Amino acid sequence: MKKDIHPKYYQDAIIKCACGNTVKTGATQPELRVEICSACHPFYTGKEKLIDTAGRVDKFKKRMEKKGTKVTKKEKRQKRQSRKATKA
Repeated sequence: MKKDIHPKYYQDAIIKCACGNTVKTGATQPELRVEICSACHPFYTGKEKLIDTAGRVDKFKKRMEKKGTKVTKKEKRQKRQSRKATKA
């Protein structure tokens, strides 16, 4: 094995979560900061927690509301025929 090519390993590295939880583990960095850990992750807690960046959740909800309003086959056919009529 080559010497001096591996990063330093910290036996007591600390991982800090945004919720305030801290965990000690081994890592190549002495301190790590994370947004979500097992103490606050919805999969492990069973609580819903939305992390909204740039309104993505609202955009998604709007898209789902649009999909909820079903268009019938008759309406689709009429729309298609009106498009063909305007092209011709």
